[in-house]
Amino acid sequence: MTRLAILGSTGSIGVSALDVVAAHPGKLEVVGLAAGGNADAMVAQAERLRPRVIGMAGDTALRRVRESLSAEAAAGVSEWAVGREGLVAVATHPDVDVVLCACSGTEALEAVLAAIEAGKRIALANKEVLVMAGALVMAAARARGVEVLPVDSEHNAIHQCLAGHPRAHVRRLVLTASGGPFRTTPLEALARVTAADALSHPTWKMGRKITVDSATMMNKGLEVIEARWLFDMPADRIDVVIHPQSVVHSMVEFEDGSLLAQLGVTDMKLPIQYAFTWPERWPSPVPRLDWRAGLDLRFEAPDLDRFPCLRFAYEALRAGGAAPVVLNAANEIAVASFLEGQLPFTGIAATVGEVLEEASGRTLDATSLAAIRDVDAWARQRAAARVGTIESGRGLIA
Repeated sequence: MTRLAILGSTGSIGVSALDVVAAHPGKLEVVGLAAGGNADAMVAQAERLRPRVIGMAGDTALRRVRESLSAEAAAGVSEWAVGREGLVAVATHPDVDVVLCACSGTEALEAVLAAIEAGKRIALANKEVLVMAGALVMAAARARGVEVLPVDSEHNAIHQCLAGHPRAHVRRLVLTASGGPFRTTPLEALARVTAADALSHPTWKMGRKITVDSATMMNKGLEVIEARWLFDMPADRIDVVIHPQSVVHSMVEFEDGSLLAQLGVTDMKLPIQYAFTWPERWPSPVPRLDWRAGLDLRFEAPDLDRFPCLRFAYEALRAGGAAPVVLNAANEIAVASFLEGQLPFTGIAATVGEVLEEASGRTLDATSLAAIRDVDAWARQRAAARVGTIESGRGLIA
Protein backbone atom coordinates (compact mmCIF):
# COMPACT_ATOMS: atom_id res chain seq x y z
CA MET A 1 0.00 0.00 0.00
CA THR A 2 1.35 3.41 -1.02
CA ARG A 3 0.08 6.17 1.25
CA LEU A 4 -0.36 9.62 -0.24
CA ALA A 5 -0.58 13.27 0.73
CA ILE A 6 -2.17 15.48 -1.93
CA LEU A 7 -1.28 19.18 -1.76
CA GLY A 8 -3.78 21.00 -3.96
CA SER A 9 -6.38 18.24 -3.91
CA THR A 10 -9.26 20.34 -5.28
CA GLY A 11 -7.36 21.63 -8.33
CA SER A 12 -7.23 19.92 -11.71
CA ILE A 13 -4.10 17.87 -10.94
CA GLY A 14 -5.38 16.95 -7.49
CA VAL A 15 -8.73 15.78 -8.88
CA SER A 16 -6.95 13.68 -11.53
CA ALA A 17 -4.75 12.20 -8.80
CA LEU A 18 -7.81 11.12 -6.87
CA ASP A 19 -9.13 9.44 -10.03
CA VAL A 20 -5.89 7.45 -10.09
CA VAL A 21 -6.41 6.51 -6.44
CA ALA A 22 -9.97 5.38 -7.18
CA ALA A 23 -8.68 3.16 -9.98
CA HIS A 24 -6.37 1.26 -7.62
CA PRO A 25 -8.25 0.35 -4.42
CA GLY A 26 -6.06 -1.56 -2.03
CA LYS A 27 -2.88 -0.18 -3.61
CA LEU A 28 -3.15 3.57 -3.05
CA GLU A 29 -4.47 5.28 0.08
CA VAL A 30 -4.93 8.99 0.80
CA VAL A 31 -3.65 10.00 4.23
CA GLY A 32 -3.64 13.77 3.88
CA LEU A 33 -5.44 16.42 1.82
CA ALA A 34 -4.66 20.11 1.50
CA ALA A 35 -6.43 22.74 -0.59
CA GLY A 36 -6.95 26.46 -0.97
CA GLY A 37 -10.38 27.87 -0.27
CA ASN A 38 -12.78 25.40 -1.89
CA ALA A 39 -14.35 24.04 1.28
CA ASP A 40 -17.24 22.31 -0.47
CA ALA A 41 -14.92 20.29 -2.69
CA MET A 42 -12.74 19.37 0.27
CA VAL A 43 -15.75 18.16 2.22
CA ALA A 44 -16.79 15.89 -0.64
CA GLN A 45 -13.26 14.52 -0.94
CA ALA A 46 -12.88 13.96 2.79
CA GLU A 47 -16.22 12.16 3.06
CA ARG A 48 -15.09 9.78 0.33
CA LEU A 49 -11.43 9.28 1.29
CA ARG A 50 -11.43 9.72 5.09
CA PRO A 51 -8.01 11.40 5.45
CA ARG A 52 -6.20 11.63 8.77
CA VAL A 53 -4.99 15.21 8.26
CA ILE A 54 -6.66 18.12 6.42
CA GLY A 55 -5.16 21.49 5.59
CA MET A 56 -6.81 24.58 4.12
CA ALA A 57 -5.35 27.93 3.09
CA GLY A 58 -7.35 30.00 5.57
CA ASP A 59 -9.14 29.70 8.90
CA THR A 60 -12.57 30.39 7.42
CA ALA A 61 -12.30 27.61 4.86
CA LEU A 62 -10.97 25.18 7.44
CA ARG A 63 -13.82 26.00 9.83
CA ARG A 64 -16.37 25.40 7.06
CA VAL A 65 -14.86 22.01 6.37
CA ARG A 66 -14.91 21.02 10.05
CA GLU A 67 -18.50 22.15 10.45
CA SER A 68 -19.71 20.45 7.26
CA LEU A 69 -18.09 17.04 7.62
CA SER A 70 -20.16 14.18 8.96
CA ALA A 71 -19.34 13.08 12.48
CA GLU A 72 -17.92 9.81 11.17
CA ALA A 73 -15.56 11.48 8.70
CA ALA A 74 -14.49 14.15 11.18
CA ALA A 75 -13.70 11.51 13.81
CA GLY A 76 -10.99 10.08 11.56
CA VAL A 77 -9.16 13.40 11.22
CA SER A 78 -6.45 13.63 13.84
CA GLU A 79 -5.02 16.95 12.68
CA TRP A 80 -6.53 20.13 11.19
CA ALA A 81 -4.09 22.66 9.81
CA VAL A 82 -4.08 26.01 8.06
CA GLY A 83 -1.84 28.04 5.74
CA ARG A 84 1.73 27.15 4.87
CA GLU A 85 2.02 25.37 8.20
CA GLY A 86 -0.97 23.30 7.15
CA LEU A 87 0.78 22.25 3.96
CA VAL A 88 3.80 21.22 6.01
CA ALA A 89 1.61 19.23 8.41
CA VAL A 90 -0.05 17.32 5.58
CA ALA A 91 3.23 16.71 3.73
CA THR A 92 5.11 15.45 6.78
CA HIS A 93 2.46 13.25 8.38
CA PRO A 94 4.29 10.12 9.58
CA ASP A 95 1.98 7.76 7.68
CA VAL A 96 2.68 9.40 4.29
CA ASP A 97 4.98 7.74 1.74
CA VAL A 98 4.52 10.02 -1.31
CA VAL A 99 3.68 13.72 -1.41
CA LEU A 100 2.03 15.05 -4.56
CA CYS A 101 2.73 18.77 -4.78
CA ALA A 102 -0.05 20.05 -7.03
CA CYS A 103 -0.51 23.50 -5.46
CA SER A 104 -0.22 26.41 -7.85
CA GLY A 105 2.22 29.18 -7.06
CA THR A 106 4.87 29.22 -4.36
CA GLU A 107 2.98 28.38 -1.18
CA ALA A 108 4.16 24.76 -1.03
CA LEU A 109 7.92 25.45 -1.09
CA GLU A 110 8.37 25.01 2.67
CA ALA A 111 6.18 21.91 2.63
CA VAL A 112 8.27 20.27 -0.10
CA LEU A 113 11.51 20.95 1.77
CA ALA A 114 9.97 19.64 5.00
CA ALA A 115 8.70 16.51 3.24
CA ILE A 116 12.17 15.87 1.80
CA GLU A 117 13.68 16.25 5.26
CA ALA A 118 11.10 13.73 6.51
CA GLY A 119 12.18 11.26 3.80
CA LYS A 120 9.03 11.36 1.65
CA ARG A 121 9.09 10.76 -2.10
CA ILE A 122 8.07 13.93 -3.92
CA ALA A 123 5.74 13.75 -6.93
CA LEU A 124 6.19 17.28 -8.26
CA ALA A 125 3.47 18.87 -10.38
CA ASN A 126 4.40 22.40 -9.34
CA LYS A 127 6.95 24.23 -11.49
CA GLU A 128 7.46 27.16 -9.17
CA VAL A 129 9.15 25.11 -6.42
CA LEU A 130 12.17 24.33 -8.61
CA VAL A 131 12.09 27.63 -10.50
CA MET A 132 12.42 29.50 -7.20
CA ALA A 133 14.62 27.15 -5.24
CA GLY A 134 15.92 24.39 -7.51
CA ALA A 135 19.40 24.37 -6.01
CA LEU A 136 18.09 24.18 -2.44
CA VAL A 137 15.45 21.54 -3.16
CA MET A 138 17.63 19.19 -5.20
CA ALA A 139 20.56 19.51 -2.77
CA ALA A 140 18.23 18.57 0.08
CA ALA A 141 16.86 15.62 -1.92
CA ARG A 142 20.36 14.33 -2.66
CA ALA A 143 21.40 14.70 0.96
CA ARG A 144 18.39 12.69 2.19
CA GLY A 145 18.35 10.19 -0.69
CA VAL A 146 14.82 11.29 -1.62
CA GLU A 147 13.36 10.79 -5.10
CA VAL A 148 11.84 13.82 -6.80
CA LEU A 149 9.67 12.48 -9.61
CA PRO A 150 8.21 14.93 -12.13
CA VAL A 151 4.48 14.96 -12.84
CA ASP A 152 4.57 17.60 -15.59
CA SER A 153 3.96 15.55 -18.72
CA GLU A 154 7.12 16.88 -20.38
CA HIS A 155 9.51 16.15 -17.52
CA ASN A 156 7.77 12.88 -16.81
CA ALA A 157 8.40 11.90 -20.44
CA ILE A 158 12.08 12.79 -20.12
CA HIS A 159 12.34 10.77 -16.91
CA GLN A 160 10.94 7.77 -18.78
CA CYS A 161 13.30 8.26 -21.74
CA LEU A 162 16.35 8.59 -19.48
CA ALA A 163 15.65 5.39 -17.53
CA GLY A 164 18.74 3.19 -17.60
CA HIS A 165 20.86 5.68 -19.55
CA PRO A 166 23.90 7.41 -17.99
CA ARG A 167 23.70 11.20 -18.15
CA ALA A 168 27.09 11.21 -19.90
CA HIS A 169 25.38 9.66 -22.93
CA VAL A 170 22.80 12.45 -23.22
CA ARG A 171 23.36 15.21 -25.78
CA ARG A 172 20.23 17.26 -25.12
CA LEU A 173 16.71 17.28 -23.74
CA VAL A 174 13.85 18.37 -26.00
CA LEU A 175 10.70 19.72 -24.35
CA THR A 176 7.63 19.75 -26.56
CA ALA A 177 5.06 22.56 -26.47
CA SER A 178 1.61 22.77 -28.01
CA GLY A 179 2.12 26.43 -28.90
CA GLY A 180 -1.13 27.29 -27.12
CA PRO A 181 -4.11 29.06 -28.67
CA PHE A 182 -2.12 31.91 -30.27
CA ARG A 183 0.48 29.95 -32.24
CA THR A 184 -0.77 31.42 -35.52
CA THR A 185 -2.53 34.57 -34.35
CA PRO A 186 -1.20 37.69 -36.12
CA LEU A 187 1.26 39.50 -33.84
CA GLU A 188 -0.63 42.77 -34.14
CA ALA A 189 -3.79 41.06 -32.79
CA LEU A 190 -2.21 39.71 -29.59
CA ALA A 191 -2.77 42.91 -27.62
CA ARG A 192 -6.52 42.50 -28.17
CA VAL A 193 -6.99 38.86 -27.14
CA THR A 194 -9.15 38.27 -24.07
CA ALA A 195 -8.80 36.07 -21.04
CA ALA A 196 -11.46 33.76 -22.50
CA ASP A 197 -9.35 33.45 -25.66
CA ALA A 198 -6.23 32.62 -23.65
CA LEU A 199 -8.07 30.03 -21.55
CA SER A 200 -9.18 28.08 -24.63
CA HIS A 201 -6.27 25.67 -24.80
CA PRO A 202 -6.30 23.47 -27.91
CA THR A 203 -5.20 20.18 -26.32
CA TRP A 204 -4.92 20.26 -22.51
CA LYS A 205 -7.41 20.94 -19.73
CA MET A 206 -5.58 22.79 -16.97
CA GLY A 207 -5.99 25.45 -14.31
CA ARG A 208 -6.39 29.11 -15.28
CA LYS A 209 -2.90 30.33 -14.46
CA ILE A 210 -1.04 27.51 -16.18
CA THR A 211 -3.32 27.81 -19.22
CA VAL A 212 -2.39 31.48 -19.63
CA ASP A 213 1.26 30.52 -19.14
CA SER A 214 0.83 28.08 -22.00
CA ALA A 215 -0.56 30.87 -24.18
CA THR A 216 2.51 33.06 -23.51
CA MET A 217 4.84 30.01 -23.48
CA MET A 218 6.09 31.12 -20.06
CA ASN A 219 4.91 27.66 -19.03
CA LYS A 220 7.58 26.17 -21.28
CA GLY A 221 10.15 28.63 -20.03
CA LEU A 222 9.49 27.59 -16.46
CA GLU A 223 9.80 23.98 -17.58
CA VAL A 224 13.22 24.70 -19.06
CA ILE A 225 14.37 25.99 -15.66
CA GLU A 226 12.73 23.03 -13.92
CA ALA A 227 14.47 20.60 -16.29
CA ARG A 228 17.82 22.14 -15.47
CA TRP A 229 17.41 21.13 -11.83
CA LEU A 230 15.58 17.85 -12.26
CA PHE A 231 18.08 16.43 -14.73
CA ASP A 232 21.23 18.45 -13.95
CA MET A 233 21.41 19.79 -17.50
CA PRO A 234 22.62 23.28 -18.54
CA ALA A 235 20.44 25.69 -20.50
CA ASP A 236 22.28 25.19 -23.79
CA ARG A 237 21.40 21.49 -23.74
CA ILE A 238 17.68 22.00 -23.18
CA ASP A 239 15.65 22.76 -26.31
CA VAL A 240 12.00 23.57 -26.89
CA VAL A 241 10.06 22.50 -29.99
CA ILE A 242 6.43 23.29 -30.81
CA HIS A 243 4.38 20.16 -31.42
CA PRO A 244 0.71 21.19 -31.79
CA GLN A 245 -0.69 17.64 -31.57
CA SER A 246 0.68 17.09 -28.02
CA VAL A 247 1.21 13.38 -28.69
CA VAL A 248 4.98 13.37 -28.20
CA HIS A 249 5.39 14.64 -24.65
CA SER A 250 9.14 15.19 -24.82
CA MET A 251 12.34 13.63 -26.19
CA VAL A 252 15.94 12.87 -25.32
CA GLU A 253 18.72 12.97 -27.88
CA PHE A 254 21.77 10.84 -27.14
CA GLU A 255 25.38 11.29 -28.20
CA ASP A 256 25.12 8.61 -30.89
CA GLY A 257 22.27 10.49 -32.60
CA SER A 258 19.47 8.28 -31.29
CA LEU A 259 16.33 10.13 -30.22
CA LEU A 260 13.93 8.58 -27.70
CA ALA A 261 10.44 10.02 -27.33
CA GLN A 262 7.54 9.25 -25.02
CA LEU A 263 4.09 9.31 -26.64
CA GLY A 264 0.67 9.14 -25.06
CA VAL A 265 -2.78 10.64 -24.83
CA THR A 266 -3.20 14.12 -23.34
CA ASP A 267 -4.29 12.97 -19.90
CA MET A 268 -2.46 13.95 -16.72
CA LYS A 269 -3.52 10.78 -14.94
CA LEU A 270 -0.75 8.89 -16.75
CA PRO A 271 2.22 10.91 -15.41
CA ILE A 272 0.57 11.18 -11.99
CA GLN A 273 0.28 7.42 -11.74
CA TYR A 274 3.84 6.97 -12.99
CA ALA A 275 5.12 9.19 -10.16
CA PHE A 276 3.06 7.25 -7.59
CA THR A 277 4.15 3.79 -8.76
CA TRP A 278 7.63 4.12 -10.28
CA PRO A 279 9.57 1.91 -10.98
CA GLU A 280 6.50 -0.31 -11.36
CA ARG A 281 3.89 0.21 -14.09
CA TRP A 282 0.25 -0.54 -13.37
CA PRO A 283 -2.79 -0.55 -15.66
CA SER A 284 -3.98 3.05 -15.87
CA PRO A 285 -7.45 4.66 -16.05
CA VAL A 286 -6.68 6.48 -19.31
CA PRO A 287 -7.58 5.65 -22.93
CA ARG A 288 -4.88 4.17 -25.14
CA LEU A 289 -3.25 6.09 -27.97
CA ASP A 290 -4.67 4.63 -31.19
CA TRP A 291 -1.63 4.79 -33.46
CA ARG A 292 -3.39 2.57 -36.01
CA ALA A 293 -5.68 5.46 -36.88
CA GLY A 294 -2.64 7.40 -38.05
CA LEU A 295 -0.61 9.99 -36.18
CA ASP A 296 -0.06 13.50 -37.52
CA LEU A 297 3.19 14.51 -35.84
CA ARG A 298 4.49 17.97 -36.76
CA PHE A 299 7.25 20.02 -35.16
CA GLU A 300 8.41 23.60 -35.52
CA ALA A 301 10.81 25.97 -33.79
CA PRO A 302 9.25 28.49 -31.38
CA ASP A 303 9.05 32.12 -32.52
CA LEU A 304 10.65 34.19 -29.76
CA ASP A 305 9.12 37.40 -31.14
CA ARG A 306 5.70 35.85 -30.63
CA PHE A 307 6.71 34.26 -27.30
CA PRO A 308 9.18 36.60 -25.55
CA CYS A 309 8.44 34.98 -22.20
CA LEU A 310 10.30 31.88 -23.37
CA ARG A 311 13.33 34.03 -24.18
CA PHE A 312 13.12 35.69 -20.76
CA ALA A 313 13.15 32.28 -19.07
CA TYR A 314 16.32 31.21 -20.86
CA GLU A 315 17.95 34.53 -19.98
CA ALA A 316 16.96 34.15 -16.33
CA LEU A 317 18.30 30.60 -16.20
CA ARG A 318 21.63 31.66 -17.69
CA ALA A 319 21.85 34.64 -15.34
CA GLY A 320 21.20 32.37 -12.37
CA GLY A 321 21.00 33.60 -8.82
CA ALA A 322 17.76 35.42 -8.09
CA ALA A 323 16.74 35.94 -11.73
CA PRO A 324 14.41 32.89 -11.95
CA VAL A 325 12.72 33.97 -8.71
CA VAL A 326 12.09 37.41 -10.18
CA LEU A 327 10.86 35.91 -13.45
CA ASN A 328 8.32 33.70 -11.70
CA ALA A 329 7.06 36.34 -9.26
CA ALA A 330 6.62 39.02 -11.92
CA ASN A 331 4.81 36.56 -14.16
CA GLU A 332 2.36 35.52 -11.44
CA ILE A 333 1.38 39.14 -10.80
CA ALA A 334 1.10 39.89 -14.52
CA VAL A 335 -1.01 36.81 -15.27
CA ALA A 336 -3.37 37.55 -12.37
CA SER A 337 -3.72 41.13 -13.61
CA PHE A 338 -4.49 39.92 -17.14
CA LEU A 339 -7.15 37.52 -15.87
CA GLU A 340 -8.71 40.36 -13.89
CA GLY A 341 -8.84 42.60 -16.97
CA GLN A 342 -6.23 45.03 -15.67
CA LEU A 343 -3.55 44.20 -18.24
CA PRO A 344 -3.58 43.35 -21.95
CA PHE A 345 -2.23 39.96 -22.96
CA THR A 346 1.01 41.40 -24.33
CA GLY A 347 1.41 43.31 -21.07
CA ILE A 348 2.32 40.05 -19.36
CA ALA A 349 5.62 39.85 -21.21
CA ALA A 350 6.16 43.61 -20.92
CA THR A 351 5.81 43.45 -17.14
CA VAL A 352 8.11 40.45 -16.77
CA GLY A 353 10.77 41.98 -19.01
CA GLU A 354 10.76 45.30 -17.17
CA VAL A 355 11.04 43.72 -13.71
CA LEU A 356 13.85 41.45 -14.88
CA GLU A 357 15.66 44.50 -16.29
CA GLU A 358 15.30 46.34 -12.98
CA ALA A 359 16.51 43.29 -11.06
CA SER A 360 19.62 43.00 -13.21
CA GLY A 361 20.86 46.28 -11.76
CA ARG A 362 20.46 45.14 -8.16
CA THR A 363 22.25 42.67 -5.92
CA LEU A 364 19.61 40.14 -4.90
CA ASP A 365 20.42 37.16 -2.70
CA ALA A 366 18.79 33.79 -3.38
CA THR A 367 21.00 31.47 -1.34
CA SER A 368 18.52 30.69 1.43
CA LEU A 369 14.80 30.14 1.75
CA ALA A 370 14.36 33.42 3.63
CA ALA A 371 16.31 35.31 0.97
CA ILE A 372 14.26 33.71 -1.80
CA ARG A 373 11.05 34.79 -0.09
CA ASP A 374 12.42 38.35 0.16
CA VAL A 375 13.28 38.44 -3.56
CA ASP A 376 9.87 37.01 -4.40
CA ALA A 377 8.14 39.73 -2.39
CA TRP A 378 10.27 42.47 -3.97
CA ALA A 379 9.56 41.27 -7.51
CA ARG A 380 5.83 40.99 -6.84
CA GLN A 381 5.77 44.54 -5.53
CA ARG A 382 7.67 45.86 -8.53
CA ALA A 383 5.41 43.98 -10.97
CA ALA A 384 2.27 45.23 -9.23
CA ALA A 385 3.57 48.80 -9.45
CA ARG A 386 4.00 48.41 -13.22
CA VAL A 387 0.62 46.88 -13.96
CA GLY A 388 -1.15 50.21 -13.60
CA THR A 389 1.26 51.93 -16.01
CA ILE A 390 0.90 49.51 -18.91
CA GLU A 391 -2.00 50.25 -21.21
CA SER A 392 -3.04 48.49 -24.35
CA GLY A 393 -0.72 49.50 -27.17
CA ARG A 394 1.92 51.10 -24.89
CA GLY A 395 5.17 49.53 -23.74
CA LEU A 396 4.22 46.15 -25.14
CA ILE A 397 6.51 43.47 -26.48
CA ALA A 398 5.23 42.27 -29.84
